Order: sequence, then C-alpha cells, then structure tokens
Amino acid sequence: MIGSRDMGKTLDFGLNRFDWTSTDAFAADVRRAEELGFGYALIPWNPLSRPDPYMQLAVAAGQTSRIRLGLLLDNPVLHHPATSASSVATLDEISGGRAFLTYGIGDTAVRWLGLRPARMGELEEAAVLARRLLAGEEVEVGAVRPARLRHARPVPVWIAAGGPKTIEMAARVADGVFLRVGRHPDNLRNAMACIRRGATAAGRNPGDIGIGLIFHTVTSDSLTEIRATSRSMAAGYYEYSPALFEIPGLPWNGPPVEALKRRVYPDFHHAPDLVESGNLVAFLDDETADSFSLFGSAQDIAGQMRRAIEITGRADIVVPHPVPMPRPGEPVARALGSAPTGADYKTWFATEVMPLL
Repeated sequence: MIGSRDMGKTLDFGLNRFDWTSTDAFAADVRRAEELGFGYALIPWNPLSRPDPYMQLAVAAGQTSRIRLGLLLDNPVLHHPATSASSVATLDEISGGRAFLTYGIGDTAVRWLGLRPARMGELEEAAVLARRLLAGEEVEVGAVRPARLRHARPVPVWIAAGGPKTIEMAARVADGVFLRVGRHPDNLRNAMACIRRGATAAGRNPGDIGIGLIFHTVTSDSLTEIRATSRSMAAGYYEYSPALFEIPGLPWNGPPVEALKRRVYPDFHHAPDLVESGNLVAFLDDETADSFSLFGSAQDIAGQMRRAIEITGRADIVVPHPVPMPRPGEPVARALGSAPTGADYKTWFATEVMPLL
C-alpha cells in the first residue's frame, strides 16, 4: 500500500493535467512526465469533459514503466465501488502494480449531470467497500451470497478531503489522504490533527496513513493575474468548505457565496476566466488570497511548498495543480531559467521547482 510501503521514500510529485486531445497524445504526455521525474500521473474523472480515465491509463501503462497511474478522483455517485474496484484492479494488473484509486464526493463531475455529490457517510462506505473488495475479502452486500472481487489486487485506496470531518473520516478508513486545504499554517496543522484523531480512533498508527498535498499553482507571472486567480481559488475553497476560512479566522466580507455562484460556472476553481471570477471577490484581502495557492518564481513556489511540508511534518505526494489549466504544449507564461525556451508547465516545474525540493 502507498500508505505504508512507501513511507520513508523521498517526496514524489504528481501531475493531474495532461494532453487530452487524444488517447495517444495522453499516453505520450504521461511518458514525458515519467521522463521528467514525476512519480504519479493522475486523471480527474468527468465523463462529460474527459475520455474514460481507466482506459486511457491502461494505454499509458503500456508506454511507461515507473510512474504510478490513478484517478484524482473517482466518486461513488457515478461509479458503484465494485465497478471502481474492478477497473482499478484491472489497471493494476496491466501496469504491473502501479495503480491506485482516490475517492472524492464528485463535485463538478456530478453537478454537471444534475446529481448530488456524495455525502460523507456515502464516501466512507464506498471507500471501505472498495478497499475490502481489493483485499479479496468476502463482503456482505445484501445479495444472495457475499460479494467477492475474483481478480482482486492490493491497490491502495485514498480519499481527497478538505473539511475537518471528512479528513478525520479518511484517516479512519483509507490508505492515504489527499489534503485540499490550501497552505495556511492553521489549516495544515488542523488537518494533521484530524488525521491523528481519525487514525487513533480506528486503532491505526497515524504514521501509516499516506499524506498527499494538493496545491493550486498559479502559472502566470503577472502580479495582477496572480492576485485575481488566487482570490478565485480562495473563493472556491470557501464555496465547498467554509471551515477553511473559519479555522484561521479569514474574513468573508462580501455577498453570500451562493449569490456569487450564479455568476460563475461551474465554480470558482473551474471558471473559464479565473481573472474575471477572481475580480468578483475583490473584497478578499491579500492574506486570504495567499492562503490557498502557490505563486511567484520557482524559488517562491518551492519555498511556499517547503514551509507547508514543514508544518505537516511529512508528505508522500505533492500535486502542484496548475491554474488556469494549461493548453497542451503551451509555453509556461513566466521567465525561464534552466528550463528549455518555450517549455510547457510540466517541463518548467520539473526543471525549475523540483530540484529545489
């Protein structure tokens, strides 16, 4: 399991933005990420905007040898846990043991279909069922006979979480937790406290729970764009988990977020123009905007990331989620140092930021 077998290894980086113009282009992009030193290739699951992730990852598995392949994230609304377990076990067999599964409530992928994101209890039940099936256990599901995944493989099951209760639940039942709390010290400390509480309540060693950190990383080097984009990211965190403002005492001195959401589609994290959506929440102060994103030079971003990891005490995976989403092959919009001229985001990050960590 990633939550135990990889402890003590050096920090790994994951990438969740690739060339989705075709499956061949995606597989080639994953191969390029592996060559650059990324340890994880991740796919967000949205059936309306992305091809089938398990099929694309299976193709990428045939063109790579080391990089781990998984979803960030699947959800129990669009997939029954047995379906997800079966698909990821198949991917694990194809890739030679490099697959993993991450669950979340669904968010945009679910809302686009007019469905309700999973509640915390539903997310917990799904993760537990998928984990037991992948372990080859017989599980009572109310059918004539207990359910058992005949092609089970020991694939780790993680949960992506932002709210304190969900983080604590994830530490009770999952192999690892991707923390989506930004980088404010109070939120990071509280998240780790939740992991300790959840793991201890379940009789688990908190040190055996894998820790992933997801950071929205602003790709622009324009101060105006950085400020607006960072505010949009902050509003997105407030939109889905107001506790992340309450814990550090960050102010929301503007209209109710529900009123603002009518002017932003599908949400503040995925708006087509993040500067425009960020300007809608110009009332957010600089401290608030700074609390949820990485930005600036390679040295700035590495320093911000390093401080976050010092607060959590450890991290197994860091996902520097680029915002806005880069277009395939598009040069990164910032001054380049050692990276090749015209380098895209993954090349820039791998050559400019990763060596600093």
